[in-house]
Amino acid sequence: MKNKIIIFFALFFGLVACDPSDFDDTNVDPRRVTEAPTRTLLTYSLQNLPFTVWNTPIRNVAGYSTVHLNFYSQYLSEGPYPAASLYNTRNLSWSAWYTGPLYNLQTIINLNNEDSPMADLGNGSKNNQLAVARILKAYYFWFLTDNYGDIPYFEALKGNEVLQPKYDKQEDIYNDLFKELTEAEAMINVNEAGVTGDILLGGDMAAWKRFANTTRLFMALRLMEVNPSKAQTEMTAAINAGVIESNAQNIVHQFIGGDPNNWNPWYENYSNDNRNDYAISSRLGNYMLETEDPRVFVYGEVLDGEVKTLPYGSSAARNIPGIYSRVGANLQDAGATAPIFTYSQVAFAKAEAVNRGFSIPSAAPAADLYYDGIKASWQFWGVYDEAMYNEFIAQPEIAYTGANGLEKIITQKWVHQYQNGFEAWTDWRRTGYPALTPAPDAVDARGIPRRMGYPSNARALNEANYDAVLERQGADDNYTRVWWDVE
Repeated sequence: MKNKIIIFFALFFGLVACDPSDFDDTNVDPRRVTEAPTRTLLTYSLQNLPFTVWNTPIRNVAGYSTVHLNFYSQYLSEGPYPAASLYNTRNLSWSAWYTGPLYNLQTIINLNNEDSPMADLGNGSKNNQLAVARILKAYYFWFLTDNYGDIPYFEALKGNEVLQPKYDKQEDIYNDLFKELTEAEAMINVNEAGVTGDILLGGDMAAWKRFANTTRLFMALRLMEVNPSKAQTEMTAAINAGVIESNAQNIVHQFIGGDPNNWNPWYENYSNDNRNDYAISSRLGNYMLETEDPRVFVYGEVLDGEVKTLPYGSSAARNIPGIYSRVGANLQDAGATAPIFTYSQVAFAKAEAVNRGFSIPSAAPAADLYYDGIKASWQFWGVYDEAMYNEFIAQPEIAYTGANGLEKIITQKWVHQYQNGFEAWTDWRRTGYPALTPAPDAVDARGIPRRMGYPSNARALNEANYDAVLERQGADDNYTRVWWDVE
């Protein structure tokens, strides 16, 4: 036994005394990728983009599942296991966003600035690579700050250099995002090689300009109450620089039906996992049925010629299949198309601005822009019929009037943005429209949340900065308002 112990320690100290270089590449996995070209990093960053505005349940990736936003905006109801629709999602991890698309986009920027061979011309011109990475990075940070409020921004994505970044004020983040989008849009050179690995826009650099400018326009809407002059400046600049101006310029993400890593999460949920937890809500569905809106037959599953809505916000467990209408058949298809930005949204944004008294370049009257938004929406969702459309907009419930114009604009924008719970929830927070009644069985009497709580481990990982942001912003709960969400 004694000899065995001596041999063990001799071998142990012999191993730990060795320089790792003595083994050359013996312990290096040849299959492991240590560096990736920027086109691959871009593709990965874009794969996660739809989940900012196509708010679906997603398995096994904490943070990317954003289905709770469709409950906040009352697009969906839950059946057998009511929970998130009662607002029990109090805190949500953000690590998937920071360590996933954001870190990859920062790496694209770093590789280009270092003139790395991983960023050579085969990935697009340097200017265009940098521009797209900056635009997408700004977009993702915009999504995060609108969910949480103050977040790590200026000191984020620095790896081991800054392990505990401070939380920056949302106002400061917004100001920098406007700068980033403006500079990045100007950096794009449509005469140089477009970016490769671009599964969203196929390297169309003019479309990337519209993406940046449309983002600026939507960001400016948030500022109408808290900083009207800044809102005016940014809206004017974005429109003059060129936003989406027709359905032909819509920006959409195409899921890949035959690829389990890239197919529509609604297909994953309903067909692959055989889960039937969600159906179109009575709040949205009944409003559309009452106004004879044909889009309801796209949004909800048709059962015996009808769309059957599920009561919203109840704690009662209900079975869904064959009784209530799940998400519409086309929307749960494995290869469905998810809208990112659409012309209808732009038309409604301009209508709101005019209605509120802002000056918009070459703007039509608010009523005309409002009707353009509805028409573009019907065309987008594939239900447009001229006679039916004219009857629809003539209804007192739909027809534009100055007295309640803002409510009608935001309500029809809400209808158009089905599945984009993030933007609809944001519109509700900043305008109070559509007029939503909180879930009757909500877990908190304060009703619909106004922000997402920081990750549950935020304080443990970054105590001093976490405590500092609470002192400045307010309690880390779902009802502390973000900077632009003013009373």
